[in-house]
Amino acid sequence: MTRLRFGTFLAPFHQPGQNPTLALQRDLELVEHLDRLGFDEAWIGEHHSAGSEIIASPEIFIAAAAERTRRIKLGTGVTSISYHNPLWVADRMVMLDHLTRGRSMLGCGPGSLPTDSAMIGLNPTDTRELLEVNLDIIMRLLRGEVVNAETRTHTLIDAQLQLAPYSDPCFDVAVAAVASPTGPRMAGQHGVGLLSIGATLTQDGFDALAHHWSVVEERAAHHGQPAPDRSSWRLVGLMHIAETREQAYREVEYGIEHWFRYFQKVAAFPQMAVEGGDLKEMIDFINEAGIGAIGTVDDAKAQVQKLVDQSGGFGAMLLLGHEWADPEATKRSCELIAQHVVPEFQGQTAGTLAAKDRAASTREEHARTQLDAVDTMTRRYEQEKAGG
Repeated sequence: MTRLRFGTFLAPFHQPGQNPTLALQRDLELVEHLDRLGFDEAWIGEHHSAGSEIIASPEIFIAAAAERTRRIKLGTGVTSISYHNPLWVADRMVMLDHLTRGRSMLGCGPGSLPTDSAMIGLNPTDTRELLEVNLDIIMRLLRGEVVNAETRTHTLIDAQLQLAPYSDPCFDVAVAAVASPTGPRMAGQHGVGLLSIGATLTQDGFDALAHHWSVVEERAAHHGQPAPDRSSWRLVGLMHIAETREQAYREVEYGIEHWFRYFQKVAAFPQMAVEGGDLKEMIDFINEAGIGAIGTVDDAKAQVQKLVDQSGGFGAMLLLGHEWADPEATKRSCELIAQHVVPEFQGQTAGTLAAKDRAASTREEHARTQLDAVDTMTRRYEQEKAGG
């Protein structure tokens, strides 16, 4: 497998009732922090209701974050393309591609909250049908085609982009998947990446991962696309890491209950069902069901390796932004992952450890040589003294 990238998938999940201005500022500061730590990617969500996921426009957030960062790539995670005119989605992303000098990425999905789509007269069936239609239009526009189309919500007449993408030939595009094969089918059909958001949020999630990629490969072959590259597959997972497990457990008491209650009662994701009635049950569920790691760097390494083994390999490990812990503990968790987990999967640990072992071996050999030299000199001295 090639170098595994690391990043975040920032919905975000903020507890309702807090100052939203400060919450958005924390999100920007977290992306800045990840950029300084060397993380590769940050994907930003789009939501319009329910009070927790408060970023309405990932494109605007990315524009602000791009001015504060140097190298981290910034993606929409995801743009709910069923809500929008596909021409404007493509046009805005091309502009963002230019503004960020090639650091932008487009993630596509149908929209996750029924309360979002209901406000514009769409139901979940509508949004999933529109996802397929609108993605096809967006890809055609990005290839420079002139598009005439009539969708359930929009009419396009000789539609085309006035700018070509800054990235050559185009920026990364990825389709979101929870548990169904819909996302993988479209990723394979259009030759784009896959964002497996919910595959690890079910107890049989690892089997879903392998199934996702097999669907991508089958659809790519069926539609004459090049063989899909696993580096374009991004997997979203759950982690909070501290120096000890006990410390990590204490730290997530700050906000893990809100996250659980949100998915149990608000988010309406039956495939992403989470169990647990009290804090201990919640923490145990994350660790014992195999969907995440709350603990130490060794626990984090084991979780990533398990995902690599079960999936057959993927391109990026995205940490779901969850605010289980307070901002400082969250940043410290990211630091520990960057310092101790990331190098393990990017080929950066073996060289320094081997150099240390070589130095230790050389030092031992040098010490033995010195001892031998001293012994030799001592014997000569004794011999000369005896003969003298």
